[in-house]
Amino acid sequence: MPDTDSAAAPPAPARERLVSGPGLLLVWLYGVITVGAVSRSAYQISTEFDRAPLPYALSAVAALVYAFITYSLVRGGETARKAARVCCAAELTGVLVVGTWTLVEPDAFPDATVWSDFGMGYLFIPVILPITGMLWLRRRRQG
Repeated sequence: MPDTDSAAAPPAPARERLVSGPGLLLVWLYGVITVGAVSRSAYQISTEFDRAPLPYALSAVAALVYAFITYSLVRGGETARKAARVCCAAELTGVLVVGTWTLVEPDAFPDATVWSDFGMGYLFIPVILPITGMLWLRRRRQG
């Protein structure tokens, strides 16, 4: 008599890879900026947080956003793609808000954040990366 308990269940659908072609460069850039933002914010928060708490806290938030996007891109799949796209939109909003805020009220920022002046200290990558990410993730959904 056949063993029905050992019957093979249908295989789960494979996650769509988001890290192919230009997506690999996107993951690499997000990984690099994650390391930079985490290192910067960890150092600043641990050594001089009392000097500029707002910029250092915002840099830590940016680091968490970058880390989550990097993780989502590497993980792959439709849920991760949607989460990464939402985070890219939140990241772009943060860059635009903080970038504008640093120009309008520079006294509130005695030290720079990752998103200060629209990411000028990071070669404007913080303002370019989320736009590129959202376009890539949109393209991956259609492709």
